[in-house]
Amino acid sequence: MRILRVVLVVAITAAATIGWRWYSYVSNTASPYEEVGIELNSRMPGPINKWGCDKLHASFGNVLPPYGCQGGVDGRQWR
Repeated sequence: MRILRVVLVVAITAAATIGWRWYSYVSNTASPYEEVGIELNSRMPGPINKWGCDKLHASFGNVLPPYGCQGGVDGRQWR
């Protein structure tokens, strides 16, 4: 029972840390090209990825989209 509790605490802590790191990336105003943030956002499920890309597009609409937010044939447009 104790091992299950430890595993549960570690899983919740990891999910909270990753979620916080992802949210701090999509809500930043410094740069959309942060490697860890790009990787986290590109691996998020569809609706969460879209929300993150929309948030980044609102802040950085005049630059090339990061990986995971690219659309169009040449990857130069935001999705």
